[in-house]
Amino acid sequence: MIEVAWDAAPQRLDRWLRRVFPQLRQGQIEKMCRKGQVRVDKARAKAGTRINPGQVVRVPPLPDSYAQRPAPKISDADASMIRNCVIYRDDEVIALNKPPGLPVQGGSGQTRHVDGMAEALAFGGAPPKLVHRLDKNTSGVLLMARTGRAATALAKSFHARTTRKIYWALVAGVPGLRFGTIRYGLAKVAGQGGRGAGERMHTIHPDAVARTPGAQHARTDYAVVEALARRAAWVALEPVTGRTHQLRAHLAEIGHPIAGDGKYGGFSQENPGTGWGAGLGAGMSRKLHLHAWSLTIPHPTSGAALHLTAPLPDHMARTWDTLGFDVSAPEYPLFKG
Repeated sequence: MIEVAWDAAPQRLDRWLRRVFPQLRQGQIEKMCRKGQVRVDKARAKAGTRINPGQVVRVPPLPDSYAQRPAPKISDADASMIRNCVIYRDDEVIALNKPPGLPVQGGSGQTRHVDGMAEALAFGGAPPKLVHRLDKNTSGVLLMARTGRAATALAKSFHARTTRKIYWALVAGVPGLRFGTIRYGLAKVAGQGGRGAGERMHTIHPDAVARTPGAQHARTDYAVVEALARRAAWVALEPVTGRTHQLRAHLAEIGHPIAGDGKYGGFSQENPGTGWGAGLGAGMSRKLHLHAWSLTIPHPTSGAALHLTAPLPDHMARTWDTLGFDVSAPEYPLFKG
């Protein structure tokens, strides 16, 4: 039995196990969970179960086949790359502008990820800890804690929703309302591949969430910043809740999928309703056009508002330039105050 340290951040069970037992592979963790060998507070748990400080995790004796493996060495190129992503650093926190295509954590065959490069971000201290996540193909502000105290305080801020996150996206078509709120609930639908590959979120009418197994309420506020005729729009998004793939699923549901989103919008240029398919053509990048532009959160020590912003990744900057969108001083009154 192992008690989760009180200065640890709330996190996925598999991530916590890999920190405590670095020799474990993701597949081994998932196998032990499926067999009920790993339990949290005496209850069966999945690899993705969220655990919190003070909970007790039961881990079975590990067989010789799970012997210690040396931690993979961070290449000089990756160490330089991840350090160049730093947009803010003090004694308690460090913030990155995460590149698109780089996972935040390992799993499902991912061996190159931010968490695995944390050693390169120690800067003379301990490697920083993740306190929230971004999807692999979403770029932008990613905050990490440099101390256990900061990890606990930041995790509490995210859990209590005292943070403010603004995303920028390019969507197909133009929403009919300049400002709006999307309230569809979300439920996870398993994929057909191994280890849940292809998993996606299914939208549920708000009135049906309570009677739909596994569904959760979700809310996204949005504002249209600028539009290109009726073809595409730059939107600012504030996820009031933080569900998996929330922004992507919500925008696809209202007929305006995010450009480059093959999972929720398709790559076609069809116009099935009020919006278009997620492929805009005209030589523009087929990568996902979703960026965590800003994050405002109470500083873990001073309590003062820490406001962080991250420049657009190259593929989105090129698209903005092609469409003539000006990133210098966007205003969205919906998000003020």
